[in-house]
Amino acid sequence: MQVLVRDNNVDQALRVLKKKMQREGIFREMKQRKAYEKPSVRKAREKAEAVRRARKQARKTAIREGLIAAPKPKPRFPAGSRRPGFPSPSAAGPQAGSPAGQASVSPAPIA
Repeated sequence: MQVLVRDNNVDQALRVLKKKMQREGIFREMKQRKAYEKPSVRKAREKAEAVRRARKQARKTAIREGLIAAPKPKPRFPAGSRRPGFPSPSAAGPQAGSPAGQASVSPAPIA
């Protein structure tokens, strides 16, 4: 694996190298090789990975063919955060239609 260092920018070259290693799966393989893995455990893991890949492929094919609905896109802004340029719901103040500071009083039922 080779990464070019441009203008003595080692930090950028390291980022590129890490990204390439991540794509190649080197970090995952290093983590697996840290400790011995029994052959039976290895077979089970590889089979589970194959099943996961097959399910993912089948799901993508079904979505492409219109057999199942595509998943909803994730919101761009998290629910608790504030969108730029918009006031947060808690900062909006009292609800419209209810006077602030007054409790609603209903008449007591006649018994």
